[in-house]
Amino acid sequence: MAIKVAIVGRPNVGKSTLFNRLVGKRLALVDDRPGVTRDRRYAQGNIGDLDLTLIDTAGYEDVSDDSLESRMREQTEAAIDDADLILFMMDAREGVTSLDRIFADRLRRVHKPIILLANKAESRESGGGVGEAHALGFGEPVALSAEHGEGMADLYQAVSVVSADIFVEEEDEPDKPIRIAVIGRPNAGKSTLVNRLLGEDRLLVGPEAGITRDSISVDWEWEGRPIRFVDTAGMRRKARVQEKLEKLSVADTIRAITFAEVVVLVMDKDHAFDIQDLQLADLVEREGRALIYVASKWDLEEDPQARMAELKHLAEDKLPQLKGTPFVVLSAHSGRGLDRLMPAVIKAYDTWSVKVKTKDLNTWLAMAVQRHPPPAVDGKRIKPKYMAQTKARPPTFVLMASRAESMPEQYKRYLINNLRESFDLPGTPIRLTVKSSAGDNPYAPGGAKSGPERYKGDAKTAPRRVIKKAEKEAMLSNLPGKALEQKKTRKAQPRIISGVKASSAKKAGSSVAVQKGARGGARQVSRSGRVRTGQKHAPKK
Repeated sequence: MAIKVAIVGRPNVGKSTLFNRLVGKRLALVDDRPGVTRDRRYAQGNIGDLDLTLIDTAGYEDVSDDSLESRMREQTEAAIDDADLILFMMDAREGVTSLDRIFADRLRRVHKPIILLANKAESRESGGGVGEAHALGFGEPVALSAEHGEGMADLYQAVSVVSADIFVEEEDEPDKPIRIAVIGRPNAGKSTLVNRLLGEDRLLVGPEAGITRDSISVDWEWEGRPIRFVDTAGMRRKARVQEKLEKLSVADTIRAITFAEVVVLVMDKDHAFDIQDLQLADLVEREGRALIYVASKWDLEEDPQARMAELKHLAEDKLPQLKGTPFVVLSAHSGRGLDRLMPAVIKAYDTWSVKVKTKDLNTWLAMAVQRHPPPAVDGKRIKPKYMAQTKARPPTFVLMASRAESMPEQYKRYLINNLRESFDLPGTPIRLTVKSSAGDNPYAPGGAKSGPERYKGDAKTAPRRVIKKAEKEAMLSNLPGKALEQKKTRKAQPRIISGVKASSAKKAGSSVAVQKGARGGARQVSRSGRVRTGQKHAPKK
């Protein structure tokens, strides 16, 4: 089990920067202005071989009224009570301030080990501040720079010495929790809803809009099942987001949606399903997460039945791709209708994780195609062959069909809606991919092995004409020098000597032509041109 370490101090001394460095991720928002962190955030980190459970806190303010700073101070004190080790951080550049001394007096009443950190000690000007830190009464300060990573070895040594005296109870490794992100517009009641479910004031709440800035994760257990709530900052329309800090908060909220499994969209009953709510729901569907609609502040509704029917009709009209999404109405302030939220979340999670047998899918496919066959495109019918589920979360299906690239989008929507209705998958994002079956030509355009078309560039000349062989010979025969070329390539014929009379050869019936020999004599030559080398008067065989 890791040691719980709380990083505390006055505002803008670098607590979140050190928190991010020890965690190894940019979880907490960091900005130059003071008071960025408001809630306390938990995360797992380490320094060397020591495992730590780090707690990032808001800057300590010496205020005790009903203001926002007073509520932030209460969150910091709750983190101090929960921690095993406290890292008290001060700014070495500015030295010890009056607020540091007030906070030091508060920490002396806590009977827990405390390590004093002098942050921003990378420059020469910070040497005086490190010396002033001895006056706080917590021993030798650890000089470091959280932004540049200097002094981490000294911090490791100090934590190692203190942790040897801390007893940590071993706990069993919990099961993987269900990650639930709570999103919505500012001041919709997200943090109040999470606090009501947890039964404690875990998150900072109030009448002001935009209190939550970081995405805060809280572990919980409901009927034996581990749950991890992620409370996010309110998201306004993109055109209204101008400040850098709000942009960071929106990016953190989108990241929380990406890593969540079930998303709870909290809406004000009077402004439900406006443009921003519709955009958030569409974002959840594109990310492939299970979705729950929640209408908050329902205890103030005068006609609940008519309003609920109106909201359900509005949801199906504006978001047809999420038809059947569970709709829960409640009041986080009074707790009315809160018992219906978690059963709806668990059911949506189970539906999101469903797996359908291939046999049942193909039986359904045959009935769906028989009821409504796919349209013919370019005079050719599209023939669905078979279907299978490749993965869950969200349910993803692959349909093998002929001429898959020509299947219209409206027919895909028909299959998805029929699939959602037949297998009881309300509100769950469904992914359907249509691929060409094995009987199709894979090298045809749009086939599995067709590949991208080659770009041949802009044609500068006319396309080259293919000339056939016979046409080419006819063209060559008309050239002026063709007769001379044919004469040169003609085969040599046997030469007949003019001294021998053709009449005598015809009378004798001989098939032999006579050519002039080397000594002036005559040699017998056959019609094929072969010279007979036998004797002149040799007897015939």
